[in-house]
Amino acid sequence: MGFGLIDAAQESAPVAEINTTPLVDVMLVLLIIFIVTAPLMTQAVRVDLPRMQAGADPKQAKTVTIEIASDGTVWIDARAVNSEQLRARLSEFGAVDPQPALRLQVDRASRHQALAEVLAAAQAAGLTRLGFITDPRPE
Repeated sequence: MGFGLIDAAQESAPVAEINTTPLVDVMLVLLIIFIVTAPLMTQAVRVDLPRMQAGADPKQAKTVTIEIASDGTVWIDARAVNSEQLRARLSEFGAVDPQPALRLQVDRASRHQALAEVLAAAQAAGLTRLGFITDPRPE
């Protein structure tokens, strides 16, 4: 494999060939490494793990559902509340350890202001676990 030029006039022209020899060399080295290391990977070490029965977490947080109707009425666990009761209940939930997870279910026709008020009250109470219940069905 020569890189010399036959004609001196072609000396300034760039060489348009890709030298694949180093690529083949690297691939052969990797193939040899994989052939040597593959049998070592099939050996397993037996580990005796302890067996335990795990029960339910006694401090598992409950879930609170907050619904906002189309007329702006707020319901906490199927009980209608006004804005003062909402803030008081959310403050109670924020003081409990572990904090409950809030699930918000909002009617499509409800005003954005009602949702913003509930979210602001939850943030002021220090609640961080929040989720939205959606309806996947098309209209």
